[in-house]
Amino acid sequence: MSTNDPIADMLTRIRNANTAKHDTVDIPCSRMKQAIAQILLDEGYVKSFDLVDNGSFKDIRITLKYGADKTDRILTGLKRISKPGLRVYANKENLPKVLDGLGTAILSTNQGVITDKKARELGVGGEVLAFIW
Repeated sequence: MSTNDPIADMLTRIRNANTAKHDTVDIPCSRMKQAIAQILLDEGYVKSFDLVDNGSFKDIRITLKYGADKTDRILTGLKRISKPGLRVYANKENLPKVLDGLGTAILSTNQGVITDKKARELGVGGEVLAFIW
């Protein structure tokens, strides 16, 4: 299946699987999606992610994280900010804060795909891909 915005497709798949309380979700693989999945893992929003070979192509299998029971969700929100029709950029002085620092902004910079906290440390700006809380 072809999509115009693969990152939005990834976030929607994760959001839908989280709402339906699934244990895992499979997403078509790309390097950008791998970097976003690594940030989700590093920030503690998901348990793990693995690359799964499905014959002619690879998938990213993300294992979602829940609280004591599945009614407590760790990942409460995902929002795509920069879209193909309207790119959103932030310089190092105007980096976004999600929920006053409780959430995470994912940025694509010349240093790679990083969080807003890491971008502040490095003093770089870039394209704001998504908000996670």
